[in-house]
Formats: sequence, C-alpha cells, structure tokens
Amino acid sequence: MLRRLYDWTMLQAAKPHALAILALVSFIESSVFPIPPDVLLIPMILAQRERAFWIALVCTVASVAGGFFGYLIGWGLYESVGVPILNFYGYLEKFTEFQAMYNDNGAWIVFFAGLTPFPYKVITIASGVTSLDPVVFGLASVASRGLRFFILAGLLWYWGPWIKGFIDRYFGWLTLAFFVLLIGGFALLKVL
Repeated sequence: MLRRLYDWTMLQAAKPHALAILALVSFIESSVFPIPPDVLLIPMILAQRERAFWIALVCTVASVAGGFFGYLIGWGLYESVGVPILNFYGYLEKFTEFQAMYNDNGAWIVFFAGLTPFPYKVITIASGVTSLDPVVFGLASVASRGLRFFILAGLLWYWGPWIKGFIDRYFGWLTLAFFVLLIGGFALLKVL
C-alpha cells in the first residue's frame, strides 16, 4: 500500500497543481498541520530536478508566510487557538517554561528550530505569544527555512537519480526506518 502511495505521489509531483499543493502544505505546516512539507518537496524535486530551486523558493515563501500566521495565532488567539494546538502536540507545560527565556534568544531559537524537524508551528506560535520582534522573527524564519529547503533542493538536484534509485531499491526498509524514527521522536519529545 505504501509503495503505491509513493508511486502515486511521484506521478502527482510532476503535475501542474503540485506546486500549489506544496505551497498550501508549507503554509499550514508552519502554523497547525503536523506533516512537514518535505514529504511533498522531495518527490517534487525528484520528479522535476530542473525546477529544484524554484520548488524550494515556493516552499520557503509559503512556509515563512505560514509562520507569520502561526505568529498571529500566538499573538492574538493564544487562549482560544494556541493553547489547544500546543495541547494537541503535548507542549503546553514545556511551553510555559520555555516562554520565560524566549525573547532573550528568540532569533536563534527561530533560526535553529526552522532548520530542524522540531515542529516549527510551536516556534511560530511561541514567537507571537511572547511578542518577539516581528522583523527578527521574519529574518530568522527566512534564513532558516530557506537554508533547510534550498540545501535539500541542492542535494536532490545533484544526487537526484542516485537518491531516487536508492529509494526505489530500499523502499520497504526506508519506510520502516521512517516510522521507527517518527514514533521514537514523538516518544522522546514526551519524555523530554
């Protein structure tokens, strides 16, 4: 079943509407959606390597715009929207501790979280709740999300055929490793 989903995604990645879907997923992932845009970004670049950097740019712009939406959730809707989202991800208690030191290191926090698999939506909402300077937030978001997506695009552009062959050859093992890491990551976050 997952193999068929992968094959279907690869076919869809080359279609004209794929870029709009990537932009939408990138936007909502930065504020409320749990699945990172990489799940679409990777197959799209593998399907259209010549457009790798354009795809990364669309993903970056949409992600930063979505980050500002998350910022607005934190700034204006923290009690009614932000708290339920943080509760959903199990971050509410840790968020209170985190909020105290946030503004002192806000630019670095936004930058490093934007590069990592850490749920970026937590950072965007936190930035709004703590009223981190929006210019600082925006610059750190552009730098981190841009680096993340453009580095990935560059790697896929350069090694795309090899990576696609590797994925095709070891799809079952890669799927297993992905789910082990995903479940392990959520378990680790609960413990921390």
